[in-house]
Amino acid sequence: MMDWTDRHCRVLHRALTARAMLYTEMLTTGAILHGDRARLLAFDPVEHPVALQLGGSDPADLAAAARIGEAQGYDEINLNVGCPSDRVQSGRFGACLMLEPELVAQGMAAMAAAVKVPVTVKCRIGVDDQDPQASLFGLVDACAAVGVRHFVVHARKAHLKGLSPKENRDVPPLDYPLVYRLKRERPDLTIVINGGIGSLAAAQAHLAHVDGVMLARAAYHTPGLLGEVDAALFGDAATVSAAQAVGRYRPYIARELARGTHLAAMTRHMLGLFHGLPGARTWRRILTVESVKPGAGLAVVDTALAAVSGVQSQRLAGRLEAGEAA
Repeated sequence: MMDWTDRHCRVLHRALTARAMLYTEMLTTGAILHGDRARLLAFDPVEHPVALQLGGSDPADLAAAARIGEAQGYDEINLNVGCPSDRVQSGRFGACLMLEPELVAQGMAAMAAAVKVPVTVKCRIGVDDQDPQASLFGLVDACAAVGVRHFVVHARKAHLKGLSPKENRDVPPLDYPLVYRLKRERPDLTIVINGGIGSLAAAQAHLAHVDGVMLARAAYHTPGLLGEVDAALFGDAATVSAAQAVGRYRPYIARELARGTHLAAMTRHMLGLFHGLPGARTWRRILTVESVKPGAGLAVVDTALAAVSGVQSQRLAGRLEAGEAA
């Protein structure tokens, strides 16, 4: 989710669900230690609970980055051992670390010793020619031996040669039963499943076998489904509609505009908000075209929302007329 789940995206997602754990995009230890730390690690207090996801392999650097993340207020520090992009391979982090479980364990031990917040792992079931049963259990057991209790498992291999990052999200077959088996055979660990989960109905089915479900692309491209999470999965709140989410997000947009943030940086995360609903195409068109114009402000969002409401009212009136005619 690099370049996707930035701070603006996470505030929008929090407007839809109060309970789901939010994760940052993966940030490298080098960027945190030597880059624009204030910009990279900034987040709004409304995002809690929120986890900082790191990319790296040097235990000392991971510990230092974890300490910085904890000091910034993050609720969890997560190490990404699943991203298959060329950038992470050249930097010796991400999915290629599935080949070095002991190094991952050393990094996790260093992070755990450096912070008091939970340290967690996000991984694949294996890479390239690895036997998934051996690679997944080997990595998990190595990390569990140094005290890690929480694992997020993308139930696909990553092919580091021959497949693009996009293809690595779709082409390797999913092996959900292997992740279920991991939970059965390591019942003391918290196992969260990830990969190809596109609906809350599917998430509920997985929860019969594992402790949690991570939604990635589905949550980004169709964020409206997050409005049902608290009611459907936690049973403690009403559903949040897309229009309600816009209302909750609106004050944040206003504050960020006042700080000089471009409107398009925030509205790009909202394009799929009305997916599957009347007016979705109109919503996307207005935001896409108008948000990038110089001086674009809240009026763009308000115009788009009014247009959606108008389309939905017309559809409703049409159904009522049809019912009366029948």
